[in-house]
Order: sequence, then structure tokens, then C-alpha cells
Amino acid sequence: MKKVLLLLALFTAQILSAQQNVEFEKKNFKDNVKGFKQAMDSIKEGDKFWEMPSQFPSEWHFHCIPYYLYANAFNPDNAMLNYKIGECYLSPFSPFKTMSIPYLEKAYKLNPNIMPDIHYLLGRAYHLNMEWDKAIKEYNNYGVTLDVKKQQAQIADTKKKIQECKNGMELVKHPTRVFIDNVGASINTQYREYGPIISADESEMIFTSRRPNTTGGKLADDGLYFEDLYISLFRNGQWLPATNMGDPINTADHDATAGLSPDGQILYIYRDENGGDIYQSFLEGDEWSKPKEMGGKINSKSHESSVSLAPDNKTLYLVTDRPGGYGDRDIYKVVLNDKAKWGEPENLGPTINTQYGEEGVDIQADGKTLFFSSQGHNTMGGFDVFKSAYDSGKWSEPENLGYPVNTPGDDVFFSISASGKHGYYASVRKEGFGETDIYKITFLGPEKPVALSNEDNLMAGNAGGVSDVMMTSAVAVNKTKMTLLKGVITDSTTHLPLEASIELVDNKKNVVIADFKSNSKTGKYLVSLPSGTNYGIAVKAENYLFYSANFDIPDTAVYQVVEKNVALQSLNVGSRIVLRNIFFDFDKATLRSESTAELDRLINLLTTYATLKIEISGYTDNKGSQPYNQKLSEARSKSVVDYLIKHGIQEGRLTYKGYGMDNPIATNETDEGRQQNRRTEFKIIGK
Repeated sequence: MKKVLLLLALFTAQILSAQQNVEFEKKNFKDNVKGFKQAMDSIKEGDKFWEMPSQFPSEWHFHCIPYYLYANAFNPDNAMLNYKIGECYLSPFSPFKTMSIPYLEKAYKLNPNIMPDIHYLLGRAYHLNMEWDKAIKEYNNYGVTLDVKKQQAQIADTKKKIQECKNGMELVKHPTRVFIDNVGASINTQYREYGPIISADESEMIFTSRRPNTTGGKLADDGLYFEDLYISLFRNGQWLPATNMGDPINTADHDATAGLSPDGQILYIYRDENGGDIYQSFLEGDEWSKPKEMGGKINSKSHESSVSLAPDNKTLYLVTDRPGGYGDRDIYKVVLNDKAKWGEPENLGPTINTQYGEEGVDIQADGKTLFFSSQGHNTMGGFDVFKSAYDSGKWSEPENLGYPVNTPGDDVFFSISASGKHGYYASVRKEGFGETDIYKITFLGPEKPVALSNEDNLMAGNAGGVSDVMMTSAVAVNKTKMTLLKGVITDSTTHLPLEASIELVDNKKNVVIADFKSNSKTGKYLVSLPSGTNYGIAVKAENYLFYSANFDIPDTAVYQVVEKNVALQSLNVGSRIVLRNIFFDFDKATLRSESTAELDRLINLLTTYATLKIEISGYTDNKGSQPYNQKLSEARSKSVVDYLIKHGIQEGRLTYKGYGMDNPIATNETDEGRQQNRRTEFKIIGK
């Protein structure tokens, strides 16, 4: 009897459901034949996109929405039309995914058996809206309909989605203290902006956009304008209007951001060629060189999507799906060898890479902290942004940056400033200018309330908006352990900017750890100096004396910006420089090993300009007696000359002299001033 009653109840429910579901048939709209015809015509137009063949099954579905919505306004009670609208809002290229919920709910109410994946789509919609319990329930409802033998992939995917919901529940309990701001109309438009990459000092941003003034002005296969790269400069506290980077950076095909060197002098570009390759362009003055494909070690027949250059200019982190990895896409490290060629890519291993996809790699300016996105680890859905630090020869367990930085959608292509205080990415928000806008995240900022969104928040294809705001107490900003050294290199006489090479040396190890160049037109340079190293820096240009500086940065030093303008002196009699990386044992004239790189630079200069005659001059501070300081300074200058003679410089070209405490270049009233006065100089006395 109970079985009979149950069957009767189910039959009655189906009848009621069928009665509520209004089919698009002429007999149902006898009173409005014209409206019915217009609605059917609109559905037919939408179905053209629905049935469009494409690389991705639902790539065109987002374009169906305006046609289906028109028909839905005429007849809101058709289950299939509501299902299609909901599915379209959930399509990969839709920026408004959570808008699918009322349509999917209506479709299910009108016909619970409308399509086999209705529970999965409802689960996905609730998931993106962070309605965790509802999502888990719908995923479970979908799971019981699957065939254990024939649909194992769908079962695995459903289980993963349920775990992502559980991860999300935990992450939202402890939100990251941030605030998120739209970078403004200078960069964002009604079209899609995404993939922002910034220079280490946040002075420029390059990003991808699909706006009408794209190169060639044509539409791609997905119905949107081709991708192009755009650039904006940060001046006087604001971003200047972004401009299309034009020829030769952009082509008539897809051109997208793939990476930017910390000093902003090398641009990496993704092009949809050979499965997806990386190109590089160099800033020559104020113009970018023609992009060149990076070659077989970097590019392969597989898909290479993004790169990040470490501050040493010799280590590149690469995202690729080439064979031999752990999952869909993995992150690799590639090192520049002694012949200036990229070596074999080395997989970062299972601590970083998972069986799922990794993407959007970004090595911070300290050279140790790696940011990347992953569909694995403890993601709360899609790609989440993670952080890992390299220490004692291994990468730390990736840390999820938390909510609201991460959301249930795809949070990817995250770019962080050298200070570690600001991050940039694309997001869809109610206050935005269009589909996806670029936003700035400020971490642990005490100035404003934390912005918490209960909707999908990041990247092209996600929906969302700010709906909840929670106040938080002021907290200190965590700063990166590194120094950003920047400035302009000029001719000391003409004051015109110079292109010069900048050599960065680890004085304790006596090894060159990086080479840079200043911009040929502006003379500007930017160098990242991670804390915990004694650095020697040499600035060199042809027919000029080199300039040297010393930065002994303890491991405890937090982020700082040091501006150092350098005026190089030409090779004229009377020109002199301070050799700031010549070091002696305390109270002795014994050269320390940290002096080797500086002495070798001096030898190279004297070898290149074989007629130069120089004087090595020694100075002290005012501590101690004049006779003692005179003797010590002379002994130290003689030690330098002896080293040069020992390494092949003719004795007749060299003289030495000690000046003791004479001619101070700084006050002797402070430790810093006295340190500057204790110096070794050389000056040209003949050519």
C-alpha cells in the first residue's frame, strides 16, 4: 500500500510539474501570436550560439543570454529555457556565474528531470555563491545518479567539488585582512581587462584587454575582440590612461601578458602559436624591440602560458603542460648558463605541483617567495592563489592566501609588488566598469575596513560583487626582506642619461650574482637586493670610470626603497672615484677576500685603457692620532698597489699615498660619517 501511495504521489508531482511548465507552442499563446513569433525567433538566434562548434563545448553559450532572456520575458515558465539560461551564465567565459541560480532553481521546480546534470549545475552555482551546504547537497544528489563503472571521471570531479566546499567553509572563518580597490577608469573599461603585471616599484602596469581598438580590430572565434597588451604608468599618485602597446608588441592575433622582469626592461608575451609559446621583447630606450620566440628550452610543442624572471635575471619560472609533469600544467625552473643560454627546465616537484593545473607563476623580488595559482592543494574552487617560500634547499608547503583574495572561482594571474603590500588581479564586482576589471589588493591595511564578498570574486569568467563589509582593527603591514635600489645614471659633466651596465656581486662569495643595464634613453635602473647579503655594485660604461657602491644588508632588514643617482666621470686626468668595495682587516692593511671583485674591476679598467696612470689614495676617520692614521692609510693604499702589480699591472703606472684623516667627505661626528671617511680612492694622474 505504501509503495502504491508513493508512486501515486510521484505521479501527481509530475502532473503538477508538467502543468506548471509552459512549452513554447502556438496553442499556448493564442492571445499573443506576434509576441510568440518574436520569442521563437529570439530562441532560434540564441540556439545558433548554443550549437556553435568550438574548441570548448560551451565557449559560445554566454552569447546566447540576451536572446534567451528576451524569450524568457515573454514566457518565464519554460523549464528548458530556464535551464539553458542558467547553463549559459555558468559557461567558462561568463563573468556573471551566480546569476544562474534563479534560472536553474526555476528549471528544476518546473521539471526536476529537465536534464541529467541539473543537480551538478545547481551545486556549481551554489558553490560559486559560497552557499556551501546547498552546494554539497546538490553535488551529492548528482553523485548518486552516476554510474560507478562508466562515469568515474564525473564521480572524482564531484568528490573534489565537495572537498572544495569544505575547504571554503574553513577559509571564510578566518578571512585575510585586506581591502580591494578598483584601479580606475584609466585602466578599466566596459570590456575585459585581466592579467596585470607590474614592475617591482609599481611604476608601470602592463595588462591584457579585449577592447575594440585591438590591433586589426577583428573578432576572435569566441565572438570577442582579439587580446592585446596595454600599458599604464603610475605618476603623481594615479594611473595614467592606458594605451595600446601597438606594433611590434601586438599583432592581429592573440597577444597576452606572460610576465615582466622586475626592472621593467624585459616583457614576456604569450602568443597563440605552436600550441602556445612565450616571446620576449626588450625595452630599448622608450621603444620595445620586436618580440622573439624564446626557443626550444622554454617553448615546446606543448602549451607554455606564463613566466616570471627572478631578480638575478638568470632564473626563470615557467608554466607548461609538457609531458613528464605531475598534472595538467606544472611550474618549472630554468637557469641561464655561462653561455647565456637557457638550460633544461627542472620541475619544481610535488610540493608545488599537483595532479591538477598550476598557472600564473610570480616570483617575488626577494627571489625566495613564489606566488602561483593552483586547482589543487586546499583550493576553495577553481584556481586559488598560493604562496611558497624557498628555504634550506626546498619549497615550503603552499599556503592558500585565503578569502577574500581567493574565491570559489578561478583566481589566477596574480601579480605582487616588491614590497609585498600590494597585489593586482582581475575581478568582477558590482561597482566595476564592465565585465572584468583590474583591482589592487592591499594586505593587512589599517586604513580601511576589510572588503568581504560573498560572491565569486576573481578573473575573467567569474561572477560576484561586494555584499558584506566587516570592520577590523589596525595591524602592522608585513614587509618583504629586501631593498629596492633605483635611480638614474648620467654623465657627470653633461648630466645626460647614460646606458650603463650594472654588476651585482656577493662580496662574501666573490661571485657576480646578476647583471643589469640602465635604460639607454632615460638612464633609469632598478635593482632588487634581497636581505642577508653584503653586496658590491659596480656601474660601468665605455670611456668612463666605473662607480662602486656597497650595501651590506642584514637578514633582518625589511623592505625599503633606496634612490641612488650615479654620475659617471669620463676618463680625464683628475677624475677620481671611491672604491667602496675595498675592505681591510680591522686596524690593519691586510686586504680581505671581499675586496677581490672590486680589485678585479680596477685591473680590467687598467688593462682596457693601457695608458692610464693612477694614484691609489688611502683615508681614515679622525679617531686616533694623525701620525698613526697617516701610516695606516699609506700602508693600505700600498696593499692595493701591490695587489695590482702582482696581477700584471706595470709598477710605473701606479703610485700610492696615504692622507690619514685629511679631506673628509662626511662628518666625523657619526658612525655613518666616519665609515664614509674610511675609504680608498683612485684618481687619474696621466693618460
